[in-house]
Amino acid sequence: MSQSTPTKPLSIPRVVAIPGLLTLGVTILRLVGELRHWSKVWFNPEVGGAWAIVGIVWLVPVFGIYFARKLAAAGHGPKSPKLAVQFAGLGVLVVLVAVLFGVRAPISNPFLRAVFFLWMPFLTAALLQLYAWPALAKTLFAYAFTARVPVAILMFFALWGQWGTHYDAVPENLPEMSFALKYLWLGLLPQLVFWVGFTVLVGSLAGNVSLALKQSPKAIRTIEGRE
Repeated sequence: MSQSTPTKPLSIPRVVAIPGLLTLGVTILRLVGELRHWSKVWFNPEVGGAWAIVGIVWLVPVFGIYFARKLAAAGHGPKSPKLAVQFAGLGVLVVLVAVLFGVRAPISNPFLRAVFFLWMPFLTAALLQLYAWPALAKTLFAYAFTARVPVAILMFFALWGQWGTHYDAVPENLPEMSFALKYLWLGLLPQLVFWVGFTVLVGSLAGNVSLALKQSPKAIRTIEGRE
């Protein structure tokens, strides 16, 4: 199924405005919960706490589906739903292959290992999505930066003040380094490279699969001559 004619111009800032505000609200709630020592089941302040129940990471597939449905309804759909799903799958494959190579790579520096075999593969996989569905990929990139720039800023102050949250939690085996380098490796680069790539890839996968499943019954009925 080819891309339909747009019913109105695409305004990415308008599309991501409400999801961005909701995401910011969850970030603030997460920070308050950790500072007030609320239940660790919901607000995990330790290393790896990004995957706690209350966290913006879980919003990625939700908004990926939301953006996909909204863009398709406005005529800004993919070149082909099937192609879009295939490119999302290709992106996942790129990440998996990189991770498998990274496990065996003779690189002792954990940061360089993360750059070459996790952060950059996610970013590369995200950029691939621009080919099959440019509108969705651009929207997800905009949303990703809207969601992650505030976290990157927050992590600067959290690391500086040692707030005792997951925003300033550091691995036990972290080598000695200056504050600037610590923020670069633990705050700035992960947020603006890894998490942006993750958001675009996972959001694209969820959105593309959702749209394909939504349209498949219609396509089947068309082939069978029921429409």
